[in-house]
Amino acid sequence: MQALQWSITYPERLRHCMVIASAAKLSAQNIAFNEVARQAISKDPEFHNGRYYDHDIVPKTGLMLARMVGHITYLSDDGMREKFGREMKTGKLTFDFNPQFEVESYLQYQGERFSTAFDANTYLLMTKALDYFDPAADFNDDLAAALAQAKAKFMLVAFTTDWRFSPERSREILDALVSAGKEVSYAEVDAPQGHDAFLIPIPRYMEIFRAYMKRVAADIPAIKENSDAR
Repeated sequence: MQALQWSITYPERLRHCMVIASAAKLSAQNIAFNEVARQAISKDPEFHNGRYYDHDIVPKTGLMLARMVGHITYLSDDGMREKFGREMKTGKLTFDFNPQFEVESYLQYQGERFSTAFDANTYLLMTKALDYFDPAADFNDDLAAALAQAKAKFMLVAFTTDWRFSPERSREILDALVSAGKEVSYAEVDAPQGHDAFLIPIPRYMEIFRAYMKRVAADIPAIKENSDAR
């Protein structure tokens, strides 16, 4: 998303723009997940209206819950079934509310780790910034008109099981770039890991990335020559 905005705001400074597992704006579902995360943080008694450092404390429970919710959206159903299934952590049902399934234990671990490493106010601001992101808003909600400002070449990559930033959302950007007459390549990678796939060295993904980086490298002499001519 940031790269997409840079291509519009700073057209003279971007020659190439890779947009991976992204969207031109958040869906209502994405905004809803962000709101649940924000509420988990702001309703934590230790949040203190954002002044928690004055009390020498952090809203750890809220951050933990926010991360757990967010982490679910980064995974796919297929990926979770493959990684966890219904495997038991305890070996048998204990009929209490402690983690019994492997997936429960995993989410609690991720939440606990995040709660000691990330600032709560930063999380609130980042999710709001994502909610507000909509480059087409300044162009009468016309994404093609917004992207017409760009001068970069584009590479879009989407992942088949990413339901938070689905391939359909990348294709919306693709259609707008084509309508704007921009040079664009698009690849859809079959991967079971959901949104997290963009962080994983999947062979096909790496092939696409390397191939595009070679194109970028091939452009460097021409860019330098044009710069020297000025």
